[in-house]
Amino acid sequence: MTLANQITLSRIILAFLFMFLLFLPGWLGKVLALVVFIAAALTDLLDGRLARGRGEVTDFGVLMDPIADKVLVLAAFLAFLELKLIAAWMVVLIVARELLVTGLRLLAASKGLVLGAERGGKHKTVSQQVAIITILVVLVLQSLNEDFDLSPFDRVLGIADRVIFMLMLAVTLLTLGSGIGYIRRNWEKITRAAAG
Repeated sequence: MTLANQITLSRIILAFLFMFLLFLPGWLGKVLALVVFIAAALTDLLDGRLARGRGEVTDFGVLMDPIADKVLVLAAFLAFLELKLIAAWMVVLIVARELLVTGLRLLAASKGLVLGAERGGKHKTVSQQVAIITILVVLVLQSLNEDFDLSPFDRVLGIADRVIFMLMLAVTLLTLGSGIGYIRRNWEKITRAAAG
């Protein structure tokens, strides 16, 4: 297995570590969850560049990279749903889009066709990661405020719910738009895989 593929798989392991840390009581767990999430997000930049730079692009990597992205991002959104930070309908739409696209990729792969990630999907992933990091920063500030009563954060935390809602609305719309675009651009391959 190539180094790039190992880095891709590490993102899945980091997703589980992230969730464990996020649910630890107190501010330290939230800070560590933020650090682990940022590290995991950076592996998304590293694995692709490494694979292309070393001439080690593989079908496994092309298929697993977006799956690892989805595991990391969906772990965060489901955790935020459990913490009642984001709306359930947004998570349902995002999960549905990710499952549909992943299912189509797996169907195509079973017929020998590889549907790789596209630029729109990468933009979607970056927007999701930015939203997650923003929400994690809010969680860190809330935890610090609870543990140390830091009044300077009160004004920021007062508008946090609205900022998170607007950010997640934009992410949800971008996620749906990229999914529709992905299906349209790959429709011929998808129908060939479904027929074959």
